[in-house]
Parts: sequence; C-alpha cells; structure tokens
Amino acid sequence: MKKIRFIFLALFFTLSFQTISSSNPVPASFADLAERLMPSVVNISTTQTVVTNTNPLPFTFPPGSPFEDMFREFGTPQERKSSALGSGFIIDEKGLVVTNNHVIQGAEDIIVRVNGDQEYKAKVIGADPLSDIAVLQLETDEKFIPVQFGDSDKARIGDWVIAIGNPFGLGGTVTSGIISARNRSIGLSRYEDYIQTDASINSGNSGGPLFDMNGDVIGINTAILGRNGSIGIGFSIPANDAKLVIDQLIEFGETKRGWLGVRIQDVTQEIADVEKLDEPRGALVASVAENSPSDKGGIKAGDIILEFNGVKINQMKELPAIVAKTKVGTTVKVKVWRNKKEITKSILLGRLETSDDFKVGEKTPELPKDLIIEDLKITVKKLTKEDIKKRKLPNQTTGLIVTKVGNTSPLLNSINPNSVIVEAQKTRIRSASDLEKIVKDVLKSNQKTILFAIYNTQNQRRYIGVKLD
Repeated sequence: MKKIRFIFLALFFTLSFQTISSSNPVPASFADLAERLMPSVVNISTTQTVVTNTNPLPFTFPPGSPFEDMFREFGTPQERKSSALGSGFIIDEKGLVVTNNHVIQGAEDIIVRVNGDQEYKAKVIGADPLSDIAVLQLETDEKFIPVQFGDSDKARIGDWVIAIGNPFGLGGTVTSGIISARNRSIGLSRYEDYIQTDASINSGNSGGPLFDMNGDVIGINTAILGRNGSIGIGFSIPANDAKLVIDQLIEFGETKRGWLGVRIQDVTQEIADVEKLDEPRGALVASVAENSPSDKGGIKAGDIILEFNGVKINQMKELPAIVAKTKVGTTVKVKVWRNKKEITKSILLGRLETSDDFKVGEKTPELPKDLIIEDLKITVKKLTKEDIKKRKLPNQTTGLIVTKVGNTSPLLNSINPNSVIVEAQKTRIRSASDLEKIVKDVLKSNQKTILFAIYNTQNQRRYIGVKLD
C-alpha cells in the first residue's frame, strides 16, 4: 500500500512540475527586449494654427447667455500656435510610421523624432477617423529599423506586454503589464474591439505600440480611462484589425469598407420571445437604407441577421466589424430570421465611404400633445405630413409621436418623448385606436410582451421589446 502511495505522489509531483514548467515564466527583465525595440518607436509632435477672439470687456458672460454671442464678434481675432504630442512606430525601412489619427488630425507640421535625437518632417499618407489610425511617411532617404505585426487574435488575457511611447513628451518610456481583457467597447469609435491592458499608458502614448514578449506589435495604444493619467486601464487597437486599415491607407490613401446599408440593434430577450428565436442572438435590422445593397438584396426591417458570409453573429456589435472587413463588391450570403424561420439572401456589398450612411444625421425635435394611451401610460399625437417633412422621415410613414412617458409607464426606460411609434407586433400604426387595440390584445394573452418599431429622437428606426404588467 505504501509503495502504491509513493508511486501516486511521485506521479502527481511530476505532472505538477510539467504543468508549471510549460507555462510562460515571469520575465526576469524586459531590458533586452526594450533595447531591441526602442529604435523603431518614434515621438511625434504636431503644430497647427488656432484662431480665437479676445474678450474686449473686463468681464465674461455665463455659458448660454444671449449676450455671449452678441459681443463675441467684437473680439479681436488672435492667431496662436497649438502643439500636440504623440507616439508611433516604424513598419518599413523606408520610414513608414503608424500612429493614431487623433495625434495628427488638423496638423500643419508634423515632426517625428527617432532614437531620441534625429528629427524628420513627415507627411500623411492616409488617415482614417473611424478606426483612429494614420500612416505617415518620413521625408528622408535614410533607412530605419521596422517592427513586425504579431497575431493579436492569439493574445490571451494574462499575457505579458510592454508599451513604449512618449508620455508627457518625456520620450523613450517603457512600461509593462498584462492583457487585462479583450473585446472591449468604450464608445469612442464605430469599430471597437479594444485590448485592455494595465501597462501604464498616459497622455502622449497615443499611437504607440503594445508589444508581446516576441517583440511583435499586437496593439496600437489609443485611449485611457481617467483624465489625470494612468489608473491601470488602457486600451489598444488590436493589430489584426489595424493592419487591414493600414494596408488600405498605404495602397489607396483611404479606406474601402464593405457596406450593407442597414441600421441594427441588439436582440433582447423580449424581442427573441416575440420572434420565437431560441435565444437572444444576431443583429436586429431596425431600418434599411433606400437603394442600399440590403434593400436590393431583399433584407427588410425586422429581420434578424444570424449569419454573414458564413460567420455566425452572436452579438449585434460583431456585424459592423465583419462587414467592414469584407471586400467591396463581394457577393455574400446573409442568413436572416424572418416570420419565425431562417432564410438566406445574397447581397452585393457596396462601399461605406461613398454611402449616405457615412454622414451623420441631424436631430429634429417635436413636442406636441394629444391623446393618452391608458394601458401604456403615455401621451401621443398623430404623425402629420408636416412632422414627416420636418423630421425627414420616409414619405409613407404613419404612426404616433410620443409626447410624454408617465413615471409608471412600462415604456419609461425604453422610449423617450419625441419618439415615433410606427409598428406594434409587426402591425402598422395609423391611429391611437390601432395602438390601443393591439395593447389590449397583448394584455389578454399569456405572453404579455409587445414588440414596437419606432423612430427615436435621432430619427433612427429601431425595435423595442417591452414586457407589459
């Protein structure tokens, strides 16, 4: 028995040792890695002219005062030079530099410092505000030491990383940490899938590289949480996403993203229940742009996109990034959930940058009052032709403008005043009595969930699932 126990313990410690020895060890030092990479990381300084009006009066008006605009024109225009600092890294021996778009946006002069003391002027090859990436060319014939991109998809939470950059203009600063999280979205841009790291990133680090332990770039440091410096939460654009944009900027000087022509939203549990979908998944089509690829391909508002070109869509936020990465002019298969069954449509992708979707719409508020829908505890008025014209809605739109939402309304956290209810339970709303009848039918049913189609206050068509009491 003792012999068996001894064999078991020996086997246990052998397996434990193998497990520990196969994991990545804690680095004893980053010195060799930093020394090798520093010549490829650059400091960027930019200048631009800013025109301001000096106040001719010995006092100022409070914000929003009607006198503020009245006296502004009497000020004397003053020009001053504004400067900004950032970081970047060299990706080609001929001096191609990658940085953030916000580092060089609006710059009149761009100076890039290499190895701490060599300065070169740079010009912009291409810049993309949507991904916040820019590519610069150093104006020199000298040769440089480039770095390579790694596979950011293989980067795991807990992996060691180092950041090199130009925080607060100090230059050549190395910080270390780990990957704290993946797939972060913080509301900065249209396409977000950030790597989160606790490696110290501060003002001036923007555009600098995030390296793995092989010395490959797996991210572009872009943002931090907190206004007063690093608090251990920084965000980097994944290298795999960045490289697609960088390659296009180098080749075309601009991006060419795929475009479906739909506005989408999350599929909530309530929406999944109404649509008889097994679970909340996919992207719900809130509206389809006229003459867009989706419109021509037969996609309709209310469809739930479950799969795009063979890739399953688990969450709504996944779809825009996948579409953007797909080559313009590609014919793709799109699986949608419609009328409680799955169908497939073929879509010829357009280009986002040439579409109306690329433009930002304007808000057009309206605040009238009319009828009360007792069961919903909301006040509404019928949508008129004048409302449609002012809000630039489709000509055939019918519905009700919500003018007030009661404190005990089931819609309190779902619909804002000034939204327009155009459908309920996939039925078009033409009058308040239409909505009242549908609501009463739902309250009599076992489901007690109602699906609204609305135009929100930004005039974007959306679906909202609400559980009624």
